[in-house]
Amino acid sequence: MKKLLLCVLGLGLPLLAGAAEYVIDSSHTYPNFTISHLGFSMQHGRFNDTGGTLVYDPEAGTGSVEIVIRTDSIDTGHAERDEHLRNADFFNVEEYPEMTFTSTSASFDGEGKGTVEGELTLMGVTQPMTLSVDSIVCGEHPFNQKRVCGFNASGSLKRSDFGMDYGIPMIGDEVTLMLQVEAIHKDDA
Repeated sequence: MKKLLLCVLGLGLPLLAGAAEYVIDSSHTYPNFTISHLGFSMQHGRFNDTGGTLVYDPEAGTGSVEIVIRTDSIDTGHAERDEHLRNADFFNVEEYPEMTFTSTSASFDGEGKGTVEGELTLMGVTQPMTLSVDSIVCGEHPFNQKRVCGFNASGSLKRSDFGMDYGIPMIGDEVTLMLQVEAIHKDDA
């Protein structure tokens, strides 16, 4: 009986040490972006309502992510501009209330850096996108003792590839997207 129990526990160890699934914590996740404004400055904005899932296997150096962003949660710090960004000239949030990034492959080194290949869907158009991950850290949250993973990633896109061409070239076509994400282990969420 003792040998059987040890055998069963031994079979379970790779499952415990392997990939884990996390739920994105919207209160600590802020997709944000920069874009050129008339060539004078880089304007910043963010989205305040984000969800999704993260799967990460640090031993294998692999994972996956699905991020769902509510486009009507855009926030540039200027209410009038935000309303314009929500209309059909830009995000057309009534028709397209969400944009999503879904990974197709991911690889990470042992130092918390990596690359995530995937597809960004915006305004009903899906295009390939690569995210460069410059940090991924997992551990126990010091206050609530939940298992948490956080990562920082960035990538770029041309908004015209998604049919958003209002104001080009005065308002930049190239957008840098940055993601600061925290996610809670699905059993702790």
